Amino acid sequence: MPNKFDFIAIEGVIGAGKTSLAQILAERNGARLVLEQFEENPFLPKFYENRKRFAFQTQLAFLASRFKQQQRVTGRELFDDFIISDYIFEKDRIFARLNLDEDEMGLYDNIFGIMTGISAKPDLVIYLQSTVERLMKNIEKRGRAYEKHITGDYLQELSDAYNKFFYHFDKAPLMIINAAEIDFVNNPTHLSYIEEQIFDQPIRGNTHIHIIPDS
Repeated sequence: MPNKFDFIAIEGVIGAGKTSLAQILAERNGARLVLEQFEENPFLPKFYENRKRFAFQTQLAFLASRFKQQQRVTGRELFDDFIISDYIFEKDRIFARLNLDEDEMGLYDNIFGIMTGISAKPDLVIYLQSTVERLMKNIEKRGRAYEKHITGDYLQELSDAYNKFFYHFDKAPLMIINAAEIDFVNNPTHLSYIEEQIFDQPIRGNTHIHIIPDS
C-alpha cells in the first residue's frame, strides 16, 4: 500500500483503542511503532486511587517519558522513514489542565513550553472519538488492575477536554474516527476502510473527516 507520510500519530481518550489501531497499522504497513510507556510511570496506579494527591508527580513523570521518546523520534535513523505512534506530545497538557492546581500548572507550563517546541511533529493525527459507555466497556475488557478506579465522570471530563482540544487543533491534518461505531480489530471491512481513507484519499491541511462505514 502506498504511503505519503513519515509520522502518523493516533489519539483518543483512555480505552478508545489508539494503541490497538497503532499496532495494527504499523504491522500492516511496515512502520516503526512508538507506544506511550504508561506502565513505566510509578505514580499512575496511585493517581487513579487518589487523583488530587498524585496528579503532579504523575504528570511530570509522563512529561519526561514522552519527551524522551520524542527525542528518539526526531532523531530517527535514515532508514526509519515511517513511524506510527499512539499519542501526540501535546496531549500531555490536556491531562495537566484537568488534574493540576493553579500553582502546579504554572510550573508545568514552564517545562512544557520548552519541550513542545522541539518535539516531533506528525504529518497526520487520527483522533478516535468514542462514547463513555464504550470506553468503560473497553477498559473493563482489558482488565488492568489500576484502571478499576477510573470513573465514568472522569472519562466524561477527558472526552470533553479532548473534543475541545481537537476542535481547535490545526498543527497537522486531522482525521476523526467514530470509534464507538467501528470495530477495526475484528472487522476487516472496517479496517480496510480506515486504511483506504488514510493512504488512498487526499488529506488536506485542517480537514476533519468523520468515518462511519455502513457495515
